[in-house]
Amino acid sequence: MLYDYRKSEALLAVLEAGSFEQAARQLHLTPSAVSQRVRTLEDELGTPLLVRTRPVRATRAGQKLAQYLRRSRLLQDEFAGEWAEQAGQALSIPVVVNNDTLATWLLPALAGFLADEQLLLDIMVDDQDHTYTWLEAGHALAGVSSEPAPMRGCAAEALGVMRYRMMASPAFAARWLPQGLDRESARRAPLVVFDRKDGLQADFLLREFGLPRDSYPRHYVPASDAFTLAVRLGLGYGMVPEQQAESFVARGELIDLCPGRTSDVALYWHHWRVQSPKLEKLSTEVLRQARQVLRPLAD
Repeated sequence: MLYDYRKSEALLAVLEAGSFEQAARQLHLTPSAVSQRVRTLEDELGTPLLVRTRPVRATRAGQKLAQYLRRSRLLQDEFAGEWAEQAGQALSIPVVVNNDTLATWLLPALAGFLADEQLLLDIMVDDQDHTYTWLEAGHALAGVSSEPAPMRGCAAEALGVMRYRMMASPAFAARWLPQGLDRESARRAPLVVFDRKDGLQADFLLREFGLPRDSYPRHYVPASDAFTLAVRLGLGYGMVPEQQAESFVARGELIDLCPGRTSDVALYWHHWRVQSPKLEKLSTEVLRQARQVLRPLAD
């Protein structure tokens, strides 16, 4: 079935903007015109596509249609560029990744490839345990997730393992942890946590010291570079990716509080099984680069 372009774009605009008013501004229409196009599409399909809340969200049927429409739009854009021989027109691909992937290896690994292929990335960021939902909702065509099982129509391929170490500045350790990190000192010392979705620190303290969540003071610092900076400045201690920690350890700015006790997060690249040629090339390059910089899953 081929869907009317104007109705399809109205649906996607509402989902991406979160409201009919914002979508109308993007499309240079009135909110009532946008609403009418979406309503007509719902009537044609015989099912609601949107839950008209604030922000507007997709129904299950709306998610499936949005997935199809975004993939279709990517294929159309890529074909149009090749057909018209528009060598200067770059293609944009929406992907979702976790903060630590973005802050460490992804952009350095892909910079040359993206320039050569004239690809633009539309990057969305979320915790690795939650990026899967962006794919499920149709907001991204590919992404990095800790979920090993692909959803229907997708493939999930192992990227490797990001290893985290419990780090602190020497001054922080001397003040708060003079006898080392143990159950009692962990109750008092401030911890740096990424955000309220972040279970990495809590899982480590529960596993190693039996401390339940919310039994210790904590800062929330929801940006990867700022998180590591907060630990380096002695605001608290926290789990830092190996790739970020190594240079600071070498300079004496950070120390490992629990040598030999680490947390590993397995990462997977999710993408649609039927991909456009550009997305297929991107997937191949992401897998190739990740396997050079991340630990293998068996390690």
